[in-house]
Amino acid sequence: MGRRPFAQFLQQYRCILGEGAVIERLRRTEGCELDPWVVNSAFIYDSIKRSVLEEIYRQYLNIGQEFDLPLLLSTPTWRASQERIKQAGYAGRDLNGDNFLFLDGLRQSYGDYADKVTICGLMSCRGNAYDPTEALSEHAASQFHAWQAEKLAASGVDFLLAATLPALSEAIGLARALATTGLTYLISFVARPEGTLLDGTPLHTAIETIDSRVSPQPLAYLVNCTHVSFFSSALVKEGLVSPIVQKRIVGLLANTAALSPEELDESTTLVEESPETFGKAVATLQDEFGMQILGGCCGTDQRHIRCLAEALKPFS
Repeated sequence: MGRRPFAQFLQQYRCILGEGAVIERLRRTEGCELDPWVVNSAFIYDSIKRSVLEEIYRQYLNIGQEFDLPLLLSTPTWRASQERIKQAGYAGRDLNGDNFLFLDGLRQSYGDYADKVTICGLMSCRGNAYDPTEALSEHAASQFHAWQAEKLAASGVDFLLAATLPALSEAIGLARALATTGLTYLISFVARPEGTLLDGTPLHTAIETIDSRVSPQPLAYLVNCTHVSFFSSALVKEGLVSPIVQKRIVGLLANTAALSPEELDESTTLVEESPETFGKAVATLQDEFGMQILGGCCGTDQRHIRCLAEALKPFS
């Protein structure tokens, strides 16, 4: 089947269910040690790890199908840059393309429901996603990320997503790399409750800057790896409220811990909230702010996504 234009997908559905955590769940699974360079991107080449990865994705697919909600899945390519692939010893493999084929194969196995599943090619910053001091400059980011952006665009993904971005400089360069492919793309930040990125840039400034300096501009923006309470606060923060923020941000992939990114990065134990609490809180963003894409990030699993799907079904 051909590529599904994501702009039409977003326009068609009032509410799109996002997947839950993948990498963070694998980290807690015995026998699924993550690669220090490419994390989970090479799991598809190991029969046991591929099976575990498939089970996680099928859990999310099964929930989407059960509640008949459109579903957003992300390729396991968060750390599949050219630099990391070489360092991990996989230079002879097409990790980006092979991971899309793996995920698309799962999608196609769901028959008619496959038409309600969209797949993004997932990318992120080069360094620590919770440390803005490691962010690349605009120019360096554009050059660094161009290779992976092209690989993912050529693979057949429906759109591109650069997620867990802590700083404006690298986000601009990433957006330029994605824009050059000609494929629809979204940018997703980590946000503080103060209404800023981790580097202190107000959300509205970040969006206005990228929209004005990158062509074509992102189709829309997301926030991820941020607690729902932080997200809600960021959207209405006094002095930083801007119509462009609520207009251009279309969703949240939420974590389950009301902790700062620095606290989460240093945490050695999983911090989570009940699936019921998570599902109800995240679903209210559709009614309160009109958010279309709602899913999970760190701390979530199939239980959280099921509760979210139950709460979102009336809005679909």
